Amino acid sequence: MTLYPKLITDALATVRYPGNGRNLVEAEMIEDDLRIDGMNVSFSIIFPKDPDPFSKSVVKAVETAIHTFVSPEVNVTVHTKFIAPQSQTSDEPPVLPGVRNIIAVSSGKGGVGKSTVAANLAIGLAKLGHRVGLLDTDIFGPSMPKMFQVEDARPYAVNIDGKDLIEPIEQYGVKLLSIGFFVDPDQATLWRGGMACNALKQLITEADWGELDYLVLDTPPGTSDIHLSLIQLLDITGAVIVSTPQQVALADARKGINMYQNEKVAVPILGLVENMAWFTPAELPDNHYYIFGREGCKQLAEELNVPLLAQIPLVQSICENADAGLPPVLQPASPEGIAFMSLAAKVVTAVDKLQV
Repeated sequence: MTLYPKLITDALATVRYPGNGRNLVEAEMIEDDLRIDGMNVSFSIIFPKDPDPFSKSVVKAVETAIHTFVSPEVNVTVHTKFIAPQSQTSDEPPVLPGVRNIIAVSSGKGGVGKSTVAANLAIGLAKLGHRVGLLDTDIFGPSMPKMFQVEDARPYAVNIDGKDLIEPIEQYGVKLLSIGFFVDPDQATLWRGGMACNALKQLITEADWGELDYLVLDTPPGTSDIHLSLIQLLDITGAVIVSTPQQVALADARKGINMYQNEKVAVPILGLVENMAWFTPAELPDNHYYIFGREGCKQLAEELNVPLLAQIPLVQSICENADAGLPPVLQPASPEGIAFMSLAAKVVTAVDKLQV
């Protein structure tokens, strides 16, 4: 059998990079150094991150593709190269050196329960024994102070190594910061994008987050300057996308997913959360009424080949407990508490898989 370059590139075109969903050839991740010597093939793959959570799995997929579509007798040598983020230099320290994993909780549109999911996920991770922080990055509509029943709290400054840092509020085992602690809750925040991004940066870089296993980011709905600032400033481990099963919400969820999968961003999608999956009346706990459609997120997850992390029911107590500052994950025996604890455990598993 005679090997030639197009045989190899056609095989490589069957392998998709999970960070953006595009195949390696289309995404221009194959270096121009393909060498063929008899049945020996060597080339380089350029990854957008160093380290890249997908590098090992992609290399294995590439070897399998060549053996499947070309010949099992081909000897494949794959070299990996990494592109350092333009916003960082080799001697620039990480923004949050004590934080192991940063999880962005996002939604394509408002009103789908993203903040509820973020709050319960953070508390669930803490209940699993992890050190957890939660940053409310929704500058114009902060909701975490109310959800954590700390609306009257006011963070104070602590001096660490000669530098004054904001001390996060601790509640339910979670370190919490929100612009809601510093503004009048009855007044609109009339800031331009630059002012909002600067305030957010201050909450990140001028706070005493300490050592954390997880920092959960409750991001604003949609795609905005805030999202770009977070992506540029932080090395986000992965994103959790929240949507209802309604087709209108799913269309916007696709945009949120696309933002993270953009080749210049390449943030892994840990999975989707289907919120308000069905309505269950308190008096009929075994009944499911699919008010917003049925399993729309499940179908989208299958289409995009990403995990469905949870299906959260629409029950009156979730709304009531959120307004009272008592997230339902604090009641682990309830159906919604079980769902949120399962979500936290699945997020841990998804993050662990990235780091294998």
